[in-house]
Amino acid sequence: MKTMTCKQLDGACDVEFQANSFEEIADLSKKHGIEMYQQKEPKYLESMHKMQELIRNSESMKKWMEYKKELFSSLPSQY
Repeated sequence: MKTMTCKQLDGACDVEFQANSFEEIADLSKKHGIEMYQQKEPKYLESMHKMQELIRNSESMKKWMEYKKELFSSLPSQY
């Protein structure tokens, strides 16, 4: 199990997510971001806008995913 914060995933807060894989942690982060977006949190509106721009460029998105996966892999496991 590893922990990453919302900010480590380019979000807007220090909420922590715990998961066994990067895919799981990305899914938790996405759900959190959607909840905050629906609440119209200004910081999240800005973060979501940046992510939408990133998604539009497949090469940039690919590089972002690779970087975040490497970051996740480098984190210590917690038991």
